[in-house]
Amino acid sequence: MKHRRIPKRRVAIAGAGIAALVATGITLQSANAAPGEPQPETLSVGAAGKLAQNLTSSLKSDTAGSYYDAKTKKLVVNVVNKAVVDQVREAGAEAKLVKNTLAELSTARQTLKEKATIPGTSWSVDPRSNKVVVTADSTVKGARMATLNKVADALGGKVEVKRSAGKFSTFIAGGDAIWGDGGRCSLGFNVVKGGEPYFLTAGHCTEAISSWSDSQGGEEIGTNEGSDFPGNDYGLVKYTKDTDHPSAVDLYNGSTQEISKAGDATVGQTVTRSGSTTQVHDGEVTGLNATVNYQEGTVEGLIQTTVCAEPGDSGGALFAGDTALGLTSGGSGDCSSGGETFFQPVPEALDAFGAEIG
Repeated sequence: MKHRRIPKRRVAIAGAGIAALVATGITLQSANAAPGEPQPETLSVGAAGKLAQNLTSSLKSDTAGSYYDAKTKKLVVNVVNKAVVDQVREAGAEAKLVKNTLAELSTARQTLKEKATIPGTSWSVDPRSNKVVVTADSTVKGARMATLNKVADALGGKVEVKRSAGKFSTFIAGGDAIWGDGGRCSLGFNVVKGGEPYFLTAGHCTEAISSWSDSQGGEEIGTNEGSDFPGNDYGLVKYTKDTDHPSAVDLYNGSTQEISKAGDATVGQTVTRSGSTTQVHDGEVTGLNATVNYQEGTVEGLIQTTVCAEPGDSGGALFAGDTALGLTSGGSGDCSSGGETFFQPVPEALDAFGAEIG
């Protein structure tokens, strides 16, 4: 289908989300309910997120993360203490016994950070496998790959190493396209700060470019107000021109998705990305609090997904319905061969800049 671009001077946004879930482990032993025992409830992603937060708060270290099963529409809660299985079931979730605790997986992540922060690698806790999954891209070879394997092997069953055929990189090149000297990115979400209009995009974009237009070589529409990369990957741009700035995402089919709030992503959640290079694509959240070691530096706390992206999509919106979730950071692969894409969570960026969706 041919997509119609939003008219020039109209800078739309993208974003969305859902309630947060704690992430970790796949089951080592099923704790399925017997006949007559409470059965898992059918839940929306938002309801599952709230339930996960409540159970994590009440059960604390007895849980080892959770995820949303999109096919059955049920919340799966990993537990390390069989004594709390009934409590999880009675709350409406499915309980599964796993081996590794959140504390053990957190320690494994810290060991990777200290001993294997190698450009071209990423890691996050996988709630389905109850392990820290490390991905090494095609640039990790020889001695660096040997070091990574040695560290992972020493961590035993807490870490799994995978390979990616692509190369982890930020997607600067280019919601809607925004242009500056030396590059193109994508607008993420229109926001408000102190009653004034701004927009969010990727921090690696605002680190490289300070003044923005909505067309190549066009008049300035905004200048950087704040930027954070590496470490995080978000930037704030203040509108300097009277430009239409709806709280909506460009769907590249002549319509937009209204954005009314920001939220946290959930493992297992179906999400959508809009960007100026590859337009609109869907995928699934596979990890939270992911670490990516780009060539330019390390970024932590990212959302990991199966959504594809390419250079120029940087800064573009990740959303679910009317909820803003993330800003496109980077990844490996493309929209022909697939790959992983990582997103900076929107709520963190809003908090950092004192801004809000609007």
